[in-house]
Amino acid sequence: MNRLMYALLALCSTAAAQNAAVPRSVTAGTFTVEHPTLLNLGFEWAIAGDLNRNATVTVQFRAAGEQSWRNALPLVRIGGERVFREREHLDYTVPDGFAGSILNLQPGTEYECRFQMADPDGMSGQTSRTVKVKTRSEPQPYAAGRKLHVYPPDYKGDKLEPNFASLLEAYYGAGLGDWSVVWERRAQPGDTILLHAGLYKPERRNYVDPMMTPFDGSMSLSLKGTKEKPITIKAAGDGEVIFDGDGNHSMFDVVASQHHIFDGITIRNTDIGIFAGQKEVIGAVALAVKNCRFENVGFGVWTEFAGSSDFYIADNLFLGRDDRFRLVGWTGPLWASAGPYGSHQLTSYYAVKIYGPGHVIARNAIAYFHDALGISTYGTPEKDPERRASSIDIYNNDFHMSNDDFVETDGSAHNVRVFNNRGINAAQGGYSSQPVFGGPIYFYRNILYHVPTGVAFKFSAKPAGMFVFHNTIIGEQTVKDPYSNAHFVNNLFLGRDTPDRGVMTWANATGAFSSDYNGFRPNKGVKDQFQWLAPAPGGTAYTPKPTDWKSFATLADFRAATGQETHGIEVDFDIFENLAPPNPNNRHAVYHAMDLNFRLKPGSKAVDAGVVIPTVNDNFKGRAPDLGALETGAPELKYGPTWLTWQPFYR
Repeated sequence: MNRLMYALLALCSTAAAQNAAVPRSVTAGTFTVEHPTLLNLGFEWAIAGDLNRNATVTVQFRAAGEQSWRNALPLVRIGGERVFREREHLDYTVPDGFAGSILNLQPGTEYECRFQMADPDGMSGQTSRTVKVKTRSEPQPYAAGRKLHVYPPDYKGDKLEPNFASLLEAYYGAGLGDWSVVWERRAQPGDTILLHAGLYKPERRNYVDPMMTPFDGSMSLSLKGTKEKPITIKAAGDGEVIFDGDGNHSMFDVVASQHHIFDGITIRNTDIGIFAGQKEVIGAVALAVKNCRFENVGFGVWTEFAGSSDFYIADNLFLGRDDRFRLVGWTGPLWASAGPYGSHQLTSYYAVKIYGPGHVIARNAIAYFHDALGISTYGTPEKDPERRASSIDIYNNDFHMSNDDFVETDGSAHNVRVFNNRGINAAQGGYSSQPVFGGPIYFYRNILYHVPTGVAFKFSAKPAGMFVFHNTIIGEQTVKDPYSNAHFVNNLFLGRDTPDRGVMTWANATGAFSSDYNGFRPNKGVKDQFQWLAPAPGGTAYTPKPTDWKSFATLADFRAATGQETHGIEVDFDIFENLAPPNPNNRHAVYHAMDLNFRLKPGSKAVDAGVVIPTVNDNFKGRAPDLGALETGAPELKYGPTWLTWQPFYR
């Protein structure tokens, strides 16, 4: 285990109690294996005692059949952090325990995972655990199931059998008019409904609508498939399948469904493409949406239900209704005049918004929404781990033009992994934790360019447990709302010469923090480049006074005063092959990923300047890992849907 991991073990267990009378020894409690995703595994381990916070948990793993164990990141010591925002009456204290992930695994593979708790003050309970867990695989149709063929109303050619006049007829056996709710021939688990090319457009004012959706034009799909036998609704492969809502409120309502797959269809002209769950009412389970196109929608896929779990939203294109030619944001005079409804208008809200455990949101291309992807802010997490936003993966997505943020982990509890994403043009913030209820939340190998506010990571509402590794941030980090248990390693933060702010702010509310091996480009002409907040030993700084903040003009000054960034460096844009910063004086400008090159120049200061982080950068090239999101000499990352051979966001 390298020196960084020893440091993280110590920092994640920083002493908070000095009184010798407090119970210092640790008692191991319930061990929880969270929902596996395709690439990662998450774990939680409740404890009692350890009030001096010096207990640790080391983690090793190996694939089934392998002999050698590999080191993973240690579990993070959580507990006691206060997450609050008074105006919403939110006030939550994180329970004592450990949580953490084994990262960057292979889909459909069984792993043996070993956890060892240690405490120099003594231990009780079962302090060693070994579990076998299998990662998930991409949901697929049941190969041996029935094939039901659906043709659009105007189709005149030969038809394969059995065939149906609409999706609802194939799915329920539904009829026209009042008979649309008579469901006598329901689809069965394992069925695949093949939609043939054409336009499927509800005539909702037509009593005998051919789509069988009189009055509201929405299709309610409430049947239950199984993991082995999902119900699949899929394009037949003979051309584009278009569901046009004609301005209706929602196209598909799947809140009561289980194990459904939508594959290869276009959904357009509707407020909500797929509505999948309502808070404290009901929600879908194991919904898969892949290879689909959403356009002119207010929402793509949406659930607020805590019991929604194991969604797979991948390889989709989401195009909202917001301004394509200027970055507007949702505050200020331009926003107020941007449309017919004045200020605070919403034409498109989220492409994807979810809650609950086990979701995967991968390889989507998203543009022209208020927010691209979000976990529901929700509020105080429920005690049942089956009803919390935990073990969620968000990766290899391509974001363009958000009025607010690219990714919101707001409302999540533990083991959310946000990695390998690219975000260009966000009016308010890049990657958000507003708040997080203990974490860890892993942000690694993400790219961010043109966030005029200087909010690269929106750590707000006193979140706890953020691990920020290997990100390339073209812009500043200026958030001053205190947070706890945050760690920054191997990142690049390059200022844009914004005249009114420095390049980096750390706002530590507790004594668990670290920052090292990062590269910074200070803004020219700005005195206070590095802002620092940290509590006195054994204390907290949730509500700091102005005098608690310290400012530093250089990285050397900051290092000398705080002991942080002992290996940090100052860099400039010459570390890249060819990259210029966005114009700091034009917040409404629009930039395009096709014009931007984030690759490091071989031999530049940022190459080989990082430190090894197990399971995050094990495959580095050269003497040491590079700083930032892209490793020199590594295969080029692909952002967005695998089926896209053209550039979706163009000038």
